Amino acid sequence: MKEYVIDAKDMDSKELNRTIKKQAAFHDKLIINNPESRHNVCAGLTEDICVEINGSAGYFAGTMVNGPKIHVTGNAGWFAGDNMAKGELIIEGTAGDGAGQGIYGGTVIVKGSTGSRTGEIMKGGTVIIGGNSGYMTGLLMMGGKLIILGDVTDDVGESIMRGTIYVLGDVKSLGKNAVMEKTTLKDQKELKEILTKYGFELTDIDYTNFKKIVNMQ
Repeated sequence: MKEYVIDAKDMDSKELNRTIKKQAAFHDKLIINNPESRHNVCAGLTEDICVEINGSAGYFAGTMVNGPKIHVTGNAGWFAGDNMAKGELIIEGTAGDGAGQGIYGGTVIVKGSTGSRTGEIMKGGTVIIGGNSGYMTGLLMMGGKLIILGDVTDDVGESIMRGTIYVLGDVKSLGKNAVMEKTTLKDQKELKEILTKYGFELTDIDYTNFKKIVNMQ
């Protein structure tokens, strides 16, 4: 595997992204040191490449990507994985508002908690939150799977059209057009396959306790 190490310490966001795109054409893996919460890291990246960000990223980490597998060892700001078409974004820490906003495909994983509007207007793909999620989670959701292992606050699934929200913890309130159903055995099997793949260890009882939130048909 051909690796390339980028020290972002003295780069601004534009220079960092130019370097990422240039080196992605010639390497299998990029390692970014000293990201220092810069915004738009890996924005628009279309190479099938692994990117390891050693530290925290700012707003729009992994926005509009189509292919790469990005691993952030720290936290991320607002709109992590925004409008992803294909690929994978794993954030070991927490993320701000709008994680997974508008994704068409791929997978966005936040091991910790997120802010409000997680999975807003997502059209496909999968968003997994290992902790809690805030206000209007799944707002205007149009497709895909949104999986929350912790609690969710007010107006979950506000104006949801399609797609499915799964919540293991408590749901404070549902938004307009959203209803809560029991999961099926098929749902539970799919959840187990997805979550086990990404290292989440749950019991069989946990899978039966997931709540399923969908459009009120």
